[in-house]
Amino acid sequence: MEPTPPAPLAAPAPLAALIQMTSGIDPAANLVAIERAVADAAARGAAMAFLPEMSLLLDRDRQRSAAHIAREADSPWPEALQQIARRHSIWIHSGSMPLLADDGGRRVNRSHVIAADGRIAARYDKVHMFDVTLPSGENWTESAAYAGGDGLSVVDTPLGRLGLSICYDLRFPELYRALVDQGAELVAVPAAFTVSTGEAHWHVLLRARAIETGCHIVAAAQAGTHADGRATYGHSLIVDPWGVPLAEAAAANRAGDAGYDLALAPIDATATTRARQAIPLARSRSIRTIDL
Repeated sequence: MEPTPPAPLAAPAPLAALIQMTSGIDPAANLVAIERAVADAAARGAAMAFLPEMSLLLDRDRQRSAAHIAREADSPWPEALQQIARRHSIWIHSGSMPLLADDGGRRVNRSHVIAADGRIAARYDKVHMFDVTLPSGENWTESAAYAGGDGLSVVDTPLGRLGLSICYDLRFPELYRALVDQGAELVAVPAAFTVSTGEAHWHVLLRARAIETGCHIVAAAQAGTHADGRATYGHSLIVDPWGVPLAEAAAANRAGDAGYDLALAPIDATATTRARQAIPLARSRSIRTIDL
């Protein structure tokens, strides 16, 4: 009898790369850092690179930043990222960028998912506006300049079916449940968390969203002290569907010696299956009216 041939080896899980940055007020300089980081991610075998919120321009001075911000059709930034994706044959999640709304009124905080061939596969406008006064004394009124989005976005990628969210969205679990209902297997959370809220809530919220959805959570973050004077928490993180951190930026609170930091981890689709079989939330969920 001929020997039984060995079973074929399973293909390795595709790698996600988080790019941690300290983006500033000069889009050209930010693009230089982005291309270096994306090239590094591609060289390390990543299938997809994730940028942080406001990767192209982080500037809270609305008058100064206005010179750079246009409608998407007139902005050079999406095309610049499309060219980078093509040059390095890698999918890119833009994190987000500030653009004018199509009606030319307020701004939008928009993510793009760009395929390795350069096409834009998905867009998402941040839904929840960061209008808060923190115990630290920081005051943020994002809605004074930005309009919130009104739609969800889920897209097929080399890592699986990706749901899109941005920063403050993280605090609204109903958004993540809606993404799962549309088939999300992992969710991007690009962010520019403040230091005080990051220290208190960043890790626990990311782990909670992973556990309650059975999704990988992929969260690229801004880090350090920025040219506009703000400070961000960093700690870019990938969490598996069981809530276990898989990778965290080594330069936790800064961009890293190269002007960026990379954190890489495999996105194993079987981990999603195992987590959802172990805790079958979709089957168990019910809505009941309770008379008190």
